[in-house]
Amino acid sequence: MVSIDHVAHKILTYIPYVLVLIDMRYEGVNCGKDGSVDNHMEMGKKLLAAGQLADALSHFHAAVDGDPKNYMAYYRRATVFLAMGKSKSALPDLSRVIELKPDFTSARLQRGNLLLKQGKLDEAESDFKKVTCVWDVTSREMRVECFIQMGEMGKAISDLKAASKLKSDNTQAFYKLSTIYYNLGDHEMSLNEVRECLKLDPDHKQCFSHYKQVKKLNKQIQSAEELIQEQRYEDAVSKYEAVMKTEPNVHHFTLLAKERMCHQASRAIKVCSEVLQSDPENVNVLKNRAEAYVQEEQYEEAIKDYETAGKHSENDRQIKEGLERAQRLLKQSQKRDYYKILGVKRTAQKKEIIKAYRKLAQQWHPDNFQDPEEKKKAEKKFIDIAQAKEVLTDPDMRTKFDHGEDPMDPESQQGHHHHNFHGGFHGFQGFNPFGSGPFNFKFNFN
Repeated sequence: MVSIDHVAHKILTYIPYVLVLIDMRYEGVNCGKDGSVDNHMEMGKKLLAAGQLADALSHFHAAVDGDPKNYMAYYRRATVFLAMGKSKSALPDLSRVIELKPDFTSARLQRGNLLLKQGKLDEAESDFKKVTCVWDVTSREMRVECFIQMGEMGKAISDLKAASKLKSDNTQAFYKLSTIYYNLGDHEMSLNEVRECLKLDPDHKQCFSHYKQVKKLNKQIQSAEELIQEQRYEDAVSKYEAVMKTEPNVHHFTLLAKERMCHQASRAIKVCSEVLQSDPENVNVLKNRAEAYVQEEQYEEAIKDYETAGKHSENDRQIKEGLERAQRLLKQSQKRDYYKILGVKRTAQKKEIIKAYRKLAQQWHPDNFQDPEEKKKAEKKFIDIAQAKEVLTDPDMRTKFDHGEDPMDPESQQGHHHHNFHGGFHGFQGFNPFGSGPFNFKFNFN
């Protein structure tokens, strides 16, 4: 894929010479009073046209000395300096031209071009703004390069859209638009713009090459989102891993893939943490990592993430309920934990729970113990095991326990109003780990 900077450099390289040829025929007003100045100007023009730059420069030096207020003499000398590759020498002459004749468009455009190349972006933008006409494609395209260098992509897009309409076959404008959208992570808009380029020229090499890349990436992202809708989360993660391989160099696509992968519980903490290093205020990712911490029984870490997310999204009901749930589970973990009693994870399926119960019930059955103290200890352990099995194999009781209530504790039930939390883990039944909402990667520019 050819970079915007490379194309821009080629365009900007040719502009000064085009302007030189145009202004060879520029007469303006009477520039000088001395006939000798006119003679030097005429000779200088002829020598410049013949490519005898050193001789032309001597005549324009003489013209400037003969009439220090002759703006055309300075402009002609500047054009020779540019033709000789001496842009630093040309810049003071162009500034003197603009000082003497502020409405001299060609001089201002050339100075803006030189300033842009020198990295003086604010000064270059000022020159381009003063000469840009709404219907002038060339000046708009020059200003685009300035905006790109300044990182003002919204303004660059606005100028390119105008340029694409002002010139009927402006394939380059559509190509640039597509690459800008692509680098901003907007694969859909990038695809739309590169298709417009190919409508004008189906054989356009840059656009066709870029089209294949964007189309492949767009298809992978759409497929991943369809897999999420079908609740095929592991397949969706694999597809987003493919996205990162297809485009490893554009940060926005890596961030998108990791954010969507962050919903997958098996790797959520690691991937979410990677996303948060680049985007520490991403509320969706904070919520996803908090839920992953809950699943891993790291309740204090979950509480921290929910509290951080709450600072950036104060009215988010899911954050409020998640925080309350994590706080109840933390408190509960300091008391009786039925999952720990049976030695199973919070995501354990019913058959795993029953298997663990049978093994422990056989081990701790009171009939296995003869010593009175040991038998008494075994009886208590056996009751805990039986209660754990009863709670975790009953969907309603397990739901209450997963939300921080103990169905076997009368005190836990008194005065507690249950709120249904959609993010609960019940062997993942009914839980959408991508449920923080669809990822919307659109850009709106004023």
